[in-house]
Amino acid sequence: MPAADRYAVMGNPIHHSKSPLIHSLFAAQTGEAVNYRAILVQPGEFAMAVNAFRDAGGRGLNITVPFKPEAHTHVDRLNERAQRAGAVNTIIFHADGSSVGDNTDGVGLIRDLIHNHGARLEGKRLLLLGAGGAARGVLPALLGQRPASLVVANRTPEKAQGLARDCADLGTVRGAGLAELAGQRFDLIVNATAAGLDDRMVTLPDELLAEGGWGYDLMYGDRPTAFVRWCRQQGAARSLDGLGMLVEQAAESFSLWRGLRPETLPVIQRLRAVETD
Repeated sequence: MPAADRYAVMGNPIHHSKSPLIHSLFAAQTGEAVNYRAILVQPGEFAMAVNAFRDAGGRGLNITVPFKPEAHTHVDRLNERAQRAGAVNTIIFHADGSSVGDNTDGVGLIRDLIHNHGARLEGKRLLLLGAGGAARGVLPALLGQRPASLVVANRTPEKAQGLARDCADLGTVRGAGLAELAGQRFDLIVNATAAGLDDRMVTLPDELLAEGGWGYDLMYGDRPTAFVRWCRQQGAARSLDGLGMLVEQAAESFSLWRGLRPETLPVIQRLRAVETD
């Protein structure tokens, strides 16, 4: 048998990463010869770690916190998704040694919402909470669904307004402060705030969700996140976390590397089962 091609995820911390399990399940499902592992990278050593992995024959990398913005500057070429996001979560190494940076977060979110949960975003009123890297990574994909309107809201209104300006060519979007949301109604609220990292919740007005509205947290955990709990309290029709997005963005990476897309629902179900064991 030929040796398995080498892939990895780099980050700090990295011990909690589900990516090795996800990609091993993809490999088993598709019959692809893939060896995927997690690599802990120390601050200041990211470029050296990427070069060492490439020089040892590595075929591709996933990049996670805190190195996505830095990865943006350590590839030979960026595709449009990575340029828009200002961050890279997937690197493809070509046979000639050149590298391409991509960002699969946005497509991962959209595929989870639409293909796994049956959401319809066209003509809907969307609210994106946060204006950092996570929000920047998914905003173009959300606008690509042609919503009626999209508001980016952040504790610092200027950051939200700046992000909205950067993507104004893609659709109807405006930036606002959190306090400006009172009295508005949304069909989908997506939480991309840093508060989710600590399972905290930003302060939001009540009754933001329209009747039948959904909530989606980019974060996920072994128990419902603070945002998912808030959505349930607000009577959301669906309150979703980001586990499906994690698997879908990984499938997009796998597709970029291997040229075929694995089935994601069995992998999501397996991860959910692991959570409840």
